[in-house]
Amino acid sequence: MPTKKPRLNVTFETSELNTLGLLAKKQNKSISSLAKELILDALERHEDVALSTLANERVDEFEKKSQKTVSHDKAWK
Repeated sequence: MPTKKPRLNVTFETSELNTLGLLAKKQNKSISSLAKELILDALERHEDVALSTLANERVDEFEKKSQKTVSHDKAWK
């Protein structure tokens, strides 16, 4: 019976695998579940950086297009 979730095969150096194993043991997790958690965290961080970059680009575009601003006091006179 095939699994419902696709699998990924990742190859590590021995030292990296040992470090991952020690960290997993400290957190009382399997190596694979810890690896999945770390990968998902990295993907989320990359997404945050990409969205932040997009937001900054949009702010820059808006500031280039925006007209002269008016102070609060002048606007309500």
